Amino acid sequence: MTNIGEFNAGHGAEAIGLRNLKAVYWNLEAPVLYEEALRRNEAKLARGGALVATTGSHTGRSPKDKFVVRDANTENEVWWENNGAITPDQFDTLLQDFIAHAEGKELFAQDLYGGADPAHRVRARVFGELAWHSLFIRNLLIRPDRSDLAGYVPDLTIIDLPSFQADPARHGCRSKTVIAMDLTRKIVLVGGSAYAGEMKKSVFTYLNYVLPGAGVMPMHCSANAALDADGGSAIFFGLSGTGKTTLSNDSSRMLLGDDEHGWSSEGIFNFEGGCYAKTIRLSRNAEPEIYATTERFGTVMENVVIDPLSRVPDFDDASLTENTRCAYPLDFIANASATGRAGHPKNIVMLTCDAFGVMPPIAKLTGAEAMYHFISGYTAKVAGTERGLTGPEATFSTCFGAPFMPRHPSVYGNLLRELIAKHDVDCWLVNTGWTGGGVGTGRRMPIRVTRRLLGAALDGSLAHADFRRDPYFGFAVPTSVPGVEPHILQPVKTWANAALFAETATRLVTMFKDNFKRFEAHVDADVRAAEPTQAIAA
Repeated sequence: MTNIGEFNAGHGAEAIGLRNLKAVYWNLEAPVLYEEALRRNEAKLARGGALVATTGSHTGRSPKDKFVVRDANTENEVWWENNGAITPDQFDTLLQDFIAHAEGKELFAQDLYGGADPAHRVRARVFGELAWHSLFIRNLLIRPDRSDLAGYVPDLTIIDLPSFQADPARHGCRSKTVIAMDLTRKIVLVGGSAYAGEMKKSVFTYLNYVLPGAGVMPMHCSANAALDADGGSAIFFGLSGTGKTTLSNDSSRMLLGDDEHGWSSEGIFNFEGGCYAKTIRLSRNAEPEIYATTERFGTVMENVVIDPLSRVPDFDDASLTENTRCAYPLDFIANASATGRAGHPKNIVMLTCDAFGVMPPIAKLTGAEAMYHFISGYTAKVAGTERGLTGPEATFSTCFGAPFMPRHPSVYGNLLRELIAKHDVDCWLVNTGWTGGGVGTGRRMPIRVTRRLLGAALDGSLAHADFRRDPYFGFAVPTSVPGVEPHILQPVKTWANAALFAETATRLVTMFKDNFKRFEAHVDADVRAAEPTQAIAA
């Protein structure tokens, strides 16, 4: 095999210190990466053409194994309560051990962009030892035109070696798995994990660090835009499992992206060039656009079980993990934006999966309330998704993405609030979780109800509805929406036991209050006043 893209070979690997490599394969495209992944037994071919790989013991991210170099530049900039720290010397040792481990290996290199807006993009060079990882990151980031590669010089370099085993005593980490970031030298080292999502989230973390200084709001969100110029764009914040990929993928609107975006003075823009959708229990009827990508050449599927003879995927099989995924280029979605850019949003939607079943299906938020719920980042885990979890458990992931936030949440919260006020954005909190009771007694919020309410929010009609004040959470809830059963808008009326509802709602309110105590000193009085009230008679 030849060094494709050899014009980069003279100044790429050596610039970061890699040496004595058997080969570096530059900017290979899907057909050759397929051949290499299959030849090396890294992956299998599914019926329909997708490449299927497994990630071993790491079937998700390892946030506790993620570290940032604590130096003079980051000391007062990084939120150390949320980010693990290693010393510059420990990182130097780790980097030299990565370089030594790579000697004699064949590496795959991709030169890519993070950010559809040229004014705010990062040039990310990714070295890796797995061909399927190289295809994954090529799918997920933005692929430059071939003509742009000759003069390409990276801003950020990632070295991804799943076969590397870290030494906690030597490297200052926690286990044999490590994701280490030197934000000053702009180097990321990923070792001991074959979960490909670590690479893309490292780019996101870097952008979350550098963009606020340029007045750009980085966001863990999906986004879409109206097909007509006056319809405006919309942002969907949400943690995994809340529906941000599903709900933003609306055939009546243009999809910008499903996971990471920036908001600048010019509007919003996707950080990525692809989507990373969950596939567990994926249905052709419920999500036809996403399902279709699993039957296309170029898609990478992670930990999806396929029949050994027919090679047909079984999306209901969670024997490897609940976190089965597919990674595909954005243009695999018919209604995807060609530019990844849109104007300022008219609506912001914060998605929560309330497994306690006490939050309304939609609520309208003031700017202060939006900042409160953005910094809170509430959703709930459900029994079965994690080992040892037997009932619903509240999760508060600040900014709807705490593992990727190197700066203090107030930095992002204040920037978001300023943008909301400047552009007069309507803000909504949407519960995609349970109604009529919690997990085990209630039912999942009907998707038709969520879509109807979102449609009314995005077309502007819901903003003019009549609203009531929720007695527990304090925000405004519409009293009626055409096509939606009135009782579902008042959660207590969906429960058989009103006293149990009150007890459960009060418990969740207390969780909100307890979680927000650590942020109170960093926000204005009106944001503190936006927290849920102590329960009163509903």
